[in-house]
Amino acid sequence: MKPLEDWLTRGKISEEHGKYLKKERLYSFLVGVSQLVILILFIGFWEIASTYKWIDPLLFSSPSRIWETFITMLLAGELHQHIIATVWETIVGFLLGTILGTVIAIVIWWSKFLSRVLDPYLVVLNGMPKVALGPLFIVAFGGGFMATIAMAIAISIVITTIVVYGSFKEVDPNYIKLVQTFGAKKQQIFSKIVLPVSFPTIISTLKVNVGLAWVGVIVGEFLVSKLGLGYLIIYGFQVFNLTLVFVSLFIIAVCATIMYHLVQYVEKLLLKNRN
Repeated sequence: MKPLEDWLTRGKISEEHGKYLKKERLYSFLVGVSQLVILILFIGFWEIASTYKWIDPLLFSSPSRIWETFITMLLAGELHQHIIATVWETIVGFLLGTILGTVIAIVIWWSKFLSRVLDPYLVVLNGMPKVALGPLFIVAFGGGFMATIAMAIAISIVITTIVVYGSFKEVDPNYIKLVQTFGAKKQQIFSKIVLPVSFPTIISTLKVNVGLAWVGVIVGEFLVSKLGLGYLIIYGFQVFNLTLVFVSLFIIAVCATIMYHLVQYVEKLLLKNRN
């Protein structure tokens, strides 16, 4: 009777699990449909409002005009270099900001003296508007790629340092005391206790830094660049071609979303391999 009971039990659990998975798939499907419906309604209302001049079509353009301009510029080869420049700058700024911020957090955690000395400066830097540093970057690096990268790093590095260092400090001190009783050195404490516990926070910081890197690059292109999507936005304002501005914003939204989902996929992959 026991094998039969085990078989029935396994079948019951499997059936319940199947119902749960079916319910989750239905829930995800409904969420996706709802998101799509909201987007379609928004675009449709925008198009109608522009057509019937409920809003000023000169200022707010319309989805059809934006799409037409996008296709025209794409076929003419006028967008590729701007998209490539901005995406490349964002990737470099994102990686450097994340890596440098994490390294600084490790150094500060390693030295209690440095943590006490630098703590007020981190607070000041976090509260300082990074856009104000733009003229300094222009003077230091000149106009172009380096100044834009510097702006992206400036915006993301401080947040990364504060978040990661905060995660290091929040590690349960009892764990650290436990390994210290066995004679563990600081390097072993960090590699065996602090880093593994803080790993999910470090990975989650990647998603935050995606948005920060995009902000830094676009602001940098506003100030110094003659190439990129940020430059197209400024140029569109200067010539009062707001459709071009919306085209640039549309491309930024798509590229940022793709980059965010790629980072999210990497996060799941790393956490899965870690477990």
